[in-house]
Amino acid sequence: MVLDRRQVDAVAEIAQLCAEYEVETVVIGLPKSLSGEEGPSAAMARELGAAIGEATGCEITFFDERFTTVQAESALLEGGMRRRQRRETVDKVAAAMMLQGFLDSQS
Repeated sequence: MVLDRRQVDAVAEIAQLCAEYEVETVVIGLPKSLSGEEGPSAAMARELGAAIGEATGCEITFFDERFTTVQAESALLEGGMRRRQRRETVDKVAAAMMLQGFLDSQS
């Protein structure tokens, strides 16, 4: 799921979904620099994770999200999607790619 924190209370929305679907683990994308270092965006992701963990009691797992937007954009271009549609879809596809990477790393 992709939430725009400027439009919704992400913590409350996620807490509601976690309760509704009996979620045990929440995976949050961790934006890192190309060198692998964490910057201000990663700190914000970790703060969000802490708030979600506190609100839900769920285990919070962070997963490197480097290159997912580029990969998603490339896949959508390859699929012939128009620019406007890509802008509306790229974050969702990138989130799905990040989650798949996390799931693949667990096996």
